[in-house]
Amino acid sequence: MAEEHNNNQIIRKDAKNCFVESLNDAFDIGKVHFGFATYDINKPVGQRQIDNVQIYISVDEFLELHRKVVSGELRYLLQNKKKNGDKTPIYQSLGGTSAERLAKQNHSRSDGMSLSRTIQLLCGSKSDFLLVADSGPGETTDKGLIVPKFGKTPENHVAISMTFETFAEFILTTHIHYAAWLSASYIKNLISVQNQNKISQCNFV
Repeated sequence: MAEEHNNNQIIRKDAKNCFVESLNDAFDIGKVHFGFATYDINKPVGQRQIDNVQIYISVDEFLELHRKVVSGELRYLLQNKKKNGDKTPIYQSLGGTSAERLAKQNHSRSDGMSLSRTIQLLCGSKSDFLLVADSGPGETTDKGLIVPKFGKTPENHVAISMTFETFAEFILTTHIHYAAWLSASYIKNLISVQNQNKISQCNFV
């Protein structure tokens, strides 16, 4: 769906009536942003989206996931879980927005709860992986972790079937763009420091 294209998009992977895209708009706050959506192509353009979940993963957590892909550990975990019939997540991350922060943004939920967003990488039945994103009511713990309280009925749910190769492409491409952004940031800061030093030297002349 061309109308769904995001200018910050790094890479997008599609499945039946759904997609996940990696975005570059949160690198500067130390996050990797994945956008999940489902749609109905029978609806009018601009009204096709059904479910939408925005996931923000810390950079260090993403780098560890990338390491698992590159080292072959993720493939081993996948094969081992399928062999043993283990249906627990291969990877899982809990996040979201606290009720207090929602209130400050004037986006409080009607139930007064926090907004929970979760992402899981599960063994698929028809493909290697099932990448699942959910959102709904959550509860913020004393440690600041937002725990989902929607049980098996999230308000938004997107599940994307992916082969190992497709998932690896998604992660590796995102990593390349993050590395490029990081290099550019170092260069930008270096130039800024050099320019400041030149200004300081001119002031002493």
